[in-house]
Amino acid sequence: MASDVVIRVHKLSKHYRLGVINHGTLYRDLQSWWAKARGKHDPNTTLGGTWSHSRFRTEGDIFRALEDVSFEVRRGEILGIIGGNGAGKSTLLKVLSRITAPTSGWIGLSGRVASLLEVGTGFHPELTGRENVFLSGAILGMSRREISQKFDEIVDFAEISQFIDTPVKRYSSGMYVRLAFSVAAHLESEILLVDEVLAVGDISFQRKCLGKMEDIVSGGRTILFVSHNMAAIENLCTRALVLKEGRVDFHGEVKEGIRHYYDYFGETKGNNLEGAARTGDGRARITDVWFSDAEGNQLTILKSGQEIQLHICVDPVAENCRNLILAAGVTTLQGEGVLHLSTETGGLVVPHLDARSVFTCTLPRLTLRGGYYSMNLFLSSNGIVADWLQDTFRFQVEDADFYGTGKLPPEGYSTFLADFSWAVTKE
Repeated sequence: MASDVVIRVHKLSKHYRLGVINHGTLYRDLQSWWAKARGKHDPNTTLGGTWSHSRFRTEGDIFRALEDVSFEVRRGEILGIIGGNGAGKSTLLKVLSRITAPTSGWIGLSGRVASLLEVGTGFHPELTGRENVFLSGAILGMSRREISQKFDEIVDFAEISQFIDTPVKRYSSGMYVRLAFSVAAHLESEILLVDEVLAVGDISFQRKCLGKMEDIVSGGRTILFVSHNMAAIENLCTRALVLKEGRVDFHGEVKEGIRHYYDYFGETKGNNLEGAARTGDGRARITDVWFSDAEGNQLTILKSGQEIQLHICVDPVAENCRNLILAAGVTTLQGEGVLHLSTETGGLVVPHLDARSVFTCTLPRLTLRGGYYSMNLFLSSNGIVADWLQDTFRFQVEDADFYGTGKLPPEGYSTFLADFSWAVTKE
C-alpha cells in the first residue's frame, strides 16, 4: 500500500440471505411462513429504500447490499459518502470497521480505526459514562494511560461532566451521541468513521462536531463521513463517493459528486406521491403536485423570472376535514429554506373540504436561481396534522434573463433574485 493511501477497498461485496433470522415472536415467524407459503410478500420484512425496485440487487433470497465496490482514501482526506436510503452507505462503514465481514473482495487499512456508526455503539448501558469512556478506548486499542490523558478533554467536549458517573442507560439520545462522538474524536486513531449520528445532536453541537473533524484532518488523520446533509458534505469534505444501489456511481471532486447526486434524484423524483413516506392522522391526503405556466401547460423545468402556478391535489378521506391549512416549503437540497407558500399567510380560508380539490398558488415571477430544489408538503385540519410529506417532490430551475440585462449575480452570491432599480442623484 502506498505510504499516503490509508484505506484501499478492492472489489468489495457484501451479500445477505433474506429471511434466515427470526422476527422475535412466534406469531411473526408464522405470519412470514404463511405469506411465503402462499407466494405473498413477507409483511415483516424490514428491508426497504430506493433499491427495493431494483432486480439486480436481489436474486432468489440473496440481497446484494454492496457489489464490486472499489476506491482509495489518502491520508488527511475527508471522504463524504452520499446516496439514497438503502444505497449501502452504512453497510460499507460496518464492513470497514470490522463489525461485519465482506462476502468477497478485500480491504487494506493503515492505522487504528475509530467508528461512530449509531447512537451508543460500543457502550454498555449498565456502566457509567466514565466507565464507558475507558471501555471504548480499550476496544480501540488505547492504553489506560492514553485514555486518562484525554479523559478531561473528552468530558468537556461532550458537556456532560455532571452526569459522567451516571449509568448511560439514563442518558438522553443527545447525551449518548455527544459522549460517543467525543470518545471517537479524541482518542488517537488514524481513521475515523462517522455515520449519520450527528443528526441526533442539536445545531450547536453539530457545528462543534464539524469543527472538531476539521481539526482532526488538519492533524493528518482521515475521516469517512456519511451524511444526507449536503451543506456539511460540501463544507467539510475533500472528496465524495456516491453510492447507488450498492455500487460506486461516482468518486471524485465534492461539488461534482453532489451535482451527480442531485441529477440522480432530479431524474427519479417526480410528482407521483404513491408510496411516499407520510406522517399525520390521514383524514386528508395530498395525492398529486405539479407546476404549470400561466396558460396551464405542465412544466418539468422552471425558469427564473417565469410566471408559474403550483398545483396541489388534496383528497378528503374522512368527513371531518375542516379548517384546512395547506403549505409548501421549498428548500435547497442542502436543507436551506427558500420559500414558504401557505394558504394561511396567503389569506385563503378553507372551512370545509368534502371533495377532491386542486389548490393553486400563483407566483407572478419565480425568484429562484438555477439549481435543484426540494419541496415539503404539509396539510392540517382543525389544527391537527393530516398529511406531511418531507423531501418528496424535487424540481429543477434554470437561470433565465430575470432582469432583462443579460446579467445575473455571480454564482454563489445569491439564492434569490429580486426586482429592484438603481438611481443616482447629485447632492
